[in-house]
Amino acid sequence: MVALVRRRLDERRVGHAGTLDPDATGVLLVGVGNATRLLTFLVGHDKWYAAEVVLGTETSTLDAAGEVTARHDMGAVTLDDARRVVAEYLTGPILQIPPMVSALKVDGRRLHELAREGIEVEREPRPVTIHRFEVSEGPEPGVLSIDVTCSSGTYVRTLAADLGHLLGGGAHLRNLRRLSSGGFHVGESAPPDEARLQPMLAALRGMTTVAVDAATVALVHNGRVLPRFAGDGPWAVTDDEGELLAVYEAFRADEAKPAVVIPVA
Repeated sequence: MVALVRRRLDERRVGHAGTLDPDATGVLLVGVGNATRLLTFLVGHDKWYAAEVVLGTETSTLDAAGEVTARHDMGAVTLDDARRVVAEYLTGPILQIPPMVSALKVDGRRLHELAREGIEVEREPRPVTIHRFEVSEGPEPGVLSIDVTCSSGTYVRTLAADLGHLLGGGAHLRNLRRLSSGGFHVGESAPPDEARLQPMLAALRGMTTVAVDAATVALVHNGRVLPRFAGDGPWAVTDDEGELLAVYEAFRADEAKPAVVIPVA
């Protein structure tokens, strides 16, 4: 996606705010030019996913892209069984072991690179929070539809695999779609050759916006510490025309300092 946007806009400074699995679809936040400086404020937010869990078949990647590694007879599993297990074990604060096929780095190498070489390493469980995990009948027998809202860093593939194991067999994920990332919804999205380039201030939706006068604009451009604004911060600082100048954060008891200053065009 980053490469496609680079070619379309002829801009090398392009970055993203969180990967998606190769087979997944949905929201991917991309920053262009000076907006790449704002990506740090777009990571770490909750995500919303929809997907399907195929019961009875485990794969090497925990999703439909991998090779089948085990099969189980799970024809007796009911929707109520799945909902009970989810409520008891897979909702709220939980620990997850990241899959080998992931972008997580261990000793400087991404896990998926090691997996391609047939190497499996021990991974430490990581705390994540599953705010909502709804399970419903899928499009065919043996398939469950899931709707998940979770903290950043959650692997939905691992949720599917864990659900299969807790139900006495195994499972894998398919048709994963990210419906939202932070405050950005899939309804606002478009393919990379059609997506509208939005103003930088749009990246900071939900952040308190503070408009400053012309004298203060000059101070902001120079990265000066300012008297603290109302609230706890961080603050998106703009000029009187709504142009983003910087992001300021709390500093000492009564001051604010710049976290990011947007260069003058």
